[in-house]
Amino acid sequence: MDNNKKISPEMFEFVNINERLTDKKFDDKPIGFLKDAWLRFRKNKASVVAAIIILLICLFSIVAPLFTWHKANFMDPYYAKKSPRIVWLRDLGIADGGTNGDYSEIGLTKVQSLGVAAEDWEGKGGITIAEGMQSEYQPVIKINNTFTKTDANKNEKTYYNAKVDNYLNVGFLYLSIQQSELPKIQAFEQEHGIHILYPLIEDNEWNNGDAKDANNWYKMKKNAPVTVDEDTGRAKTLQYGDDLVLEGNYERDGEGNPVYWKYTGGGDHSTAQLKVRVLYYNWYRYQHNNKEVNYAFGTDSQGYDLMVRLAGGLRLSLLLAVSVSVINFIIGAAYGAIEGYYGGVVDLVMERVTDILGGIPFIIVATLFQIHLSARLGAIPCLIFAYILNGWIGIAYRVRTQFYRFKHQEFVLAARTLGAKDSRLIWKHVFPNSLGTIVTSAALIIPGVIFNESMLSYLGIVKLGSANMTSLGTLLADASAIWTNYPHLMILPALFISLLEISFNLFGNGLRDAFNPSLRNVED
Repeated sequence: MDNNKKISPEMFEFVNINERLTDKKFDDKPIGFLKDAWLRFRKNKASVVAAIIILLICLFSIVAPLFTWHKANFMDPYYAKKSPRIVWLRDLGIADGGTNGDYSEIGLTKVQSLGVAAEDWEGKGGITIAEGMQSEYQPVIKINNTFTKTDANKNEKTYYNAKVDNYLNVGFLYLSIQQSELPKIQAFEQEHGIHILYPLIEDNEWNNGDAKDANNWYKMKKNAPVTVDEDTGRAKTLQYGDDLVLEGNYERDGEGNPVYWKYTGGGDHSTAQLKVRVLYYNWYRYQHNNKEVNYAFGTDSQGYDLMVRLAGGLRLSLLLAVSVSVINFIIGAAYGAIEGYYGGVVDLVMERVTDILGGIPFIIVATLFQIHLSARLGAIPCLIFAYILNGWIGIAYRVRTQFYRFKHQEFVLAARTLGAKDSRLIWKHVFPNSLGTIVTSAALIIPGVIFNESMLSYLGIVKLGSANMTSLGTLLADASAIWTNYPHLMILPALFISLLEISFNLFGNGLRDAFNPSLRNVED
């Protein structure tokens, strides 16, 4: 008999092969702990999806500001509380900066007149409402439908439901500029083929009594557009329609030419102040190197780019939550390991300390720190101290429980018999068996920190709103009084908070199963 004859692997038939233990090539090399944890984690589909969502939110917080030239401290008060607008998607009806509203004939005339005035930069007149609707500066995107309402006097009036671009609806503004700025504006107009300066409006009986409103460019009486008979001086109310031609109320010189600027004070050529009337959409482009007005998520209540503010708030929340989680993980793991391993008097004394600290409500600690220390240390350091004061107690309790569970197991007794020191027994033998529970607890700290930070910011206990920094809670607080008219200001921050809360909880559950040693090499 040939003792050196090898048995062919093909002669064997394997049943229930576990890829984590071996493979078809008879490789029985034991699998590593982390790889085994990953194989179990990826079987939890909900946790995998949650991890992907968390990753995407993290990427958004980092990458989003790169897609806009707006800096965190860039604010335009004239474009505050506006809806999302992306120029190249506007023709598709997506992110067109528009909102739907109901307008009377007089109200719709005023909005449509902005497009007419934008085309009538020479002040010649003769442009109909229908022609003004073709202007690229026309705020009215479309008229959805018409309907009638009965007023208090039982008179039926026609109303229009229209979608209006809120950015173009800003229209015209009066500004004060230095005389030296005037040639630069005119050169920009010629270079880019756009118009910024428009005729000033006459301050008379036909400007609706508001000389500061640069949009009241046509003659009106009691808000209604009128035409004035040159012989009698009487006003005749104009009827709304596509062929309506509004009569301009521009300020003119002795020769009848429209006036585009007026001296208001100052000494020499460089310091003299001029009053001008500008189309704000093009003034914005002039101020920012001909950049179009794009706000992918709209603007917040103050005029900041909401996408940039959301990204900044997410970065702040995530960095704060992860930092607190790591610190509490280290403190809680060390504290719980010591009291759980040694037990007895050590455990008794240390438990009383945690009882005292655990009895202090977090919101009171955070409030006191903000009142007495934030002026010297800053709001964020005080918030971190409040989280750390008793935030590690939950982890310490879980570690202590796990140590009581495992410290008398056979493998620990065997290691002690072989001469292992306490430090080795704690960190090499008992602690790894507690890792699943500890990691889960640390991961679940993150959504708790995010929620509490948002709550404290929303309530105004922690002040995290500034030109360069904000938080999700601050955005919610700013939107709380106006969200019914501007729902995107509330929906977007609330959506990100909800996604983070749900995703981190699902992710923590997946980590718990993945790092639980008792589940190692066990098939579901």
